Amino acid sequence: MLLDARLLLFYQRCNRRAFLDVYEDPSRQDQASDYLHKLMRDSWEHHQTVLNEWNYHQIKYIREDWQAGADATRELMLQGVDCIHKGVLLYPDDRGVTLLSRPDLLVKCSTSTVPEKSDLGAWSYIPHQIKLGKRPKLDYQIVAAFHAWVLAQVQGLMPETSILILRGRSDYQVNLAKLQDRFLQTLNACIQMLLSRTEPEVFISRQRCNLCRWYSSCYATAKSELHLSLLAGVSQSRYDDLQTLGLTTTESLSAVDPAVLEPVWSRPIAQQLVLQAKSTLTGKALVKSDLTLLPVAPVEIYFDIEAEPQLHLDYLLGLLVVDRSSGTDRFYPLLAEQPADEQLIWEQFLELVWRYPSAPIFHFYDYEVKTVRRLARLYQTAAPQWEPLITRLEDVHQLVTQGAILPVESYSLKSIARWVGFEWRDSDASGAQSLYWYDQWQKTGDRAFCEAIVRYNEDDCRATQRVKDWLWTFLREKDLNVG
Repeated sequence: MLLDARLLLFYQRCNRRAFLDVYEDPSRQDQASDYLHKLMRDSWEHHQTVLNEWNYHQIKYIREDWQAGADATRELMLQGVDCIHKGVLLYPDDRGVTLLSRPDLLVKCSTSTVPEKSDLGAWSYIPHQIKLGKRPKLDYQIVAAFHAWVLAQVQGLMPETSILILRGRSDYQVNLAKLQDRFLQTLNACIQMLLSRTEPEVFISRQRCNLCRWYSSCYATAKSELHLSLLAGVSQSRYDDLQTLGLTTTESLSAVDPAVLEPVWSRPIAQQLVLQAKSTLTGKALVKSDLTLLPVAPVEIYFDIEAEPQLHLDYLLGLLVVDRSSGTDRFYPLLAEQPADEQLIWEQFLELVWRYPSAPIFHFYDYEVKTVRRLARLYQTAAPQWEPLITRLEDVHQLVTQGAILPVESYSLKSIARWVGFEWRDSDASGAQSLYWYDQWQKTGDRAFCEAIVRYNEDDCRATQRVKDWLWTFLREKDLNVG
């Protein structure tokens, strides 16, 4: 069995994913999304940009004939070449697992100042990994330690460090001595899982699972088991605590007295979890608190943003203006067709929202608030032009979570809006898909991509309106029933 750096990286993020990659039928995987293809392409382009700065020897061998690659790599190392690209390092672990390391670069360094000599002579090598990310995340560092450890078995000397070449910052030198115990624990746990052939328990985490190609398979398993990870608010740590308390099903959690949970969590969290279980079992929304100040105005604005975080770019500011007195609405897509147009759409946004100085501006989550502040600072906007907008911004997500418990798996806009009956015109539309469309618009000039972005953003605005209107009606009806 081969264990390579990619498998170890996935193990750290989700041990079940690593297991499925080894033992499950690959045909059961989801198709890679457009956004995942974009990330892979971006990573490849970053690799090529970095590699263009190096003079290196390329290993030649038939792919997956790893032994031939390892022999060719060792021959170049014995020759003392300065740099090797995609060398192959093999180490047969005594448990029947062969460790396969393919560092992006092996860079020669002198050992003349080091008491120990490598098996190569007066030189040794240091592994370099090229990463698209901007931060030296722990999982990156563990993988960097893996490359260093396998290299040490091949050259007979542990390298002084392992290098991460990150995007937009100086090379990061991994502290191997500090990381050694953590790395070995991770490696041994991964090997033990693979050798035992015991399939890890499923756990659905929206943020961690959304790009995984095993998502549909794992989600189907979780649904069949009525797994608690599908209950909104149940994180991995909360799930572990519920298991310790003997609460293993949604039904058992719904029946428990919240006081039983209070030694573990605060009373609001305990009550939230129990009510969430009850709502999920009945399929009905529950009143959480009375939001008597839920804004309703003759003119309301619904606001949604499409952004490229890697570029610190907000490329679409979408505004749906709803005139309740006339029963009309109009959508304004303020699109930066080029990144340099961001200031223009920001100025257009300000001009538009000040046409309706008393209209509340509804949005979902707090990104829009942060963006108004960011753009105002970036473009040195006068305080009277933007500071009053902060008090007009109303977070519909916050209003929903304060006022109601819903039988949904997450309190995302899509989950809530679909529960109240709203559907997006493009079924595969998402924030990630919008990023892909914008990237394709920049590269191809095909306006169909712009149209798709605008359509998705308008649907997000209308979904926000639908959720807000549902909440107002739901709370009003409950008040009337109580009266």
